[in-house]
Amino acid sequence: MKTIYFECKMGAAGDMLGAALLSLFDDPLAVVEELNAIGIKDVTYVLEDSIKCGITGKHLRVMVNGVEELPEEVQHTHNEDMAEHEHSHEHSHNHSHDHEEAEHHHAHRTMYEIEDIIENMNLAKDIKSDIREVYELIAEAESEVHGVPVDKIHFHEVGNMDAIADITAVCYLIHKLSPDKIVVSPVNVGGGVVKTSHGILPVPAPATALLLKEIPSYQSETIKSELCTPTGAALIKYFADEFSVQPVMAVEKIGYGTGNKDFPQANVIRVIQGETEDDSEQVLELVCNIDDMTAEEIGFATEMLFDAGAVEVYTVSADMKKNRPGTVLYCICSQDIRDHILEQIFKYTTTLGVRENVCNRYILTREVKKIDTPYGEVRKKYAYGYNVSRSKLEYEDLAGIARRTGKSIIELRKEIEEK
Repeated sequence: MKTIYFECKMGAAGDMLGAALLSLFDDPLAVVEELNAIGIKDVTYVLEDSIKCGITGKHLRVMVNGVEELPEEVQHTHNEDMAEHEHSHEHSHNHSHDHEEAEHHHAHRTMYEIEDIIENMNLAKDIKSDIREVYELIAEAESEVHGVPVDKIHFHEVGNMDAIADITAVCYLIHKLSPDKIVVSPVNVGGGVVKTSHGILPVPAPATALLLKEIPSYQSETIKSELCTPTGAALIKYFADEFSVQPVMAVEKIGYGTGNKDFPQANVIRVIQGETEDDSEQVLELVCNIDDMTAEEIGFATEMLFDAGAVEVYTVSADMKKNRPGTVLYCICSQDIRDHILEQIFKYTTTLGVRENVCNRYILTREVKKIDTPYGEVRKKYAYGYNVSRSKLEYEDLAGIARRTGKSIIELRKEIEEK
């Protein structure tokens, strides 16, 4: 399985993600020419080599009318770094961080205006759709933070042309690389405060914090600067299939996307491309013995465990103490809901103890597609991996057609599968 792994020990920003992905291509400059052919008004992409703490990586610059707009991560910066920024070669152009100056130079676009920019890009519909959906994630987060309806949101930093270009580049590059799976490490958000068009805010900024909900993240104890931007958070939230440490993989390519700022730690996103085994996950097997519950009570407990998020629940008949017939209940669940599942087991069964086994669960990759039939759309389930492939029509859809037509499910399955 072709897998891309993003190591976000120095956060995530749109330009860093784009540069990291470009470094995976054999001829990244040719791919930059493709990005420039997208035709974002007044925008030109420039890819440069960059060194951070001795690591050579790629840095993606966005030029608007020949001038580099400040990337989002630099607009959101802590004032204590100002003197250092003024002497940095990445900021050799004269650009004020003053709030009023920023308001003057950077447009505040609505979702409608951004959609108009996207629609005029020379891109396939599916890539345009991804760009829109990334912006919708940002809009929903901004809406919740500011208490304003989504259609009334005005994008500030994330509405600048460099942010639009960064999101477009990442969406385009992921489509071009076409990985089967994207895994992202826990995200370092940085620390301290950040200066935005709304004022000085804690790190992570409120919109970023909302975008990172349910995503493993942590604050830096040493770096007092914003490392994860709203753009970066939205992109990884949208594209990541899994958040974890690096999976076991046969590594084929390694690349680095560099940020603008310099820290004692290399300011890079590392991206690794390689082959992983088909889907597997570590699960818990919770087991208990029951000898004083009715079949109806056990059946209800099973339903409640499924409702609580168990992957599998089943029972096996067994001989208990004093030669009494009983039941062994097995419940398979992910590790992150173990305590909740244990509470449900003790609540809905009479057991006095539960045993725990840690297991690896290997599963086929699964997806559901809709197919056209003479009776309308029917869902079809596909499962593949480990050199096998199989498919199955959705029972509920077939059952509904059978009730309407009077045909048997066996007859319908044969008729649809033969076409």
